[in-house]
Amino acid sequence: MKVVFWGMLAALGLLLCFPSVAQTSRLERVLAAKELRACIWTEYYSISYRNPKTRELSGIDIAITQELARELGVKIKYVESNFAQLYESLEQDRCDIATHAIGITPERQARLQFSQPYLKSGLFAITLKNKEGLQNWESLDQPGRVIAVAAGTVMEGVMIKSLKKAKLLKVQAPGTREQEVLSGRADAFMTDYPYSLRMKDLTDWAAVIPAPSSMPTTEYAYAFAKGDDSLSIRVNSFLTLIKKDGRLLRFAKQNKLEPIVVLKP
Repeated sequence: MKVVFWGMLAALGLLLCFPSVAQTSRLERVLAAKELRACIWTEYYSISYRNPKTRELSGIDIAITQELARELGVKIKYVESNFAQLYESLEQDRCDIATHAIGITPERQARLQFSQPYLKSGLFAITLKNKEGLQNWESLDQPGRVIAVAAGTVMEGVMIKSLKKAKLLKVQAPGTREQEVLSGRADAFMTDYPYSLRMKDLTDWAAVIPAPSSMPTTEYAYAFAKGDDSLSIRVNSFLTLIKKDGRLLRFAKQNKLEPIVVLKP
């Protein structure tokens, strides 16, 4: 018993002498590993988009995270995720930070930490060009209509509350909202400003209907698992800096997101 007792005291003494071993923060682990693991959704045009032909990544969050990694003196490692896997990816330590324009909602705030916002978008409906009877926002929520949303996105929560007459279709990966509209299983799908750019730039069939100003808008930020705010504090400091020195505005312009960029810290 004496041997066990003195062994326990020795172990406690080591922890007291080297507290960083016992309580290493998220930021310290990132710096020690020289790697920042950033979750991205590679279908998010202008945000974190992988070109299907070249396989290259582009978007405002790719530019920002590369700049962040450079300032931290670490490499950036992108981890593919999506909104349906958001909680799982962060809480199971698959990534240090989620960087695919995470909409801030009360439900997400209950489980995650957020940085300061850097984008803010309203809603947009995507439908077929010249689709009979569906040319304005008021024609969406009508009996017999089917409105698609990607599962786990901000749009799902907003449309659950907003739709009164139309049916809501929640699309799970690998299915896509575009497939639902093109197949006729849905009349339209809901998205945000960045994804509406994708539909304008990369398709010849999509019509974009913006929501009226009375509809909710959403602030976008970066998300972290709860319990350690060391990395979120450092990221907030970085975001404040790039808002002031013009880098955020430059990245927004490069990705056609100037209309929705948030420049106030």
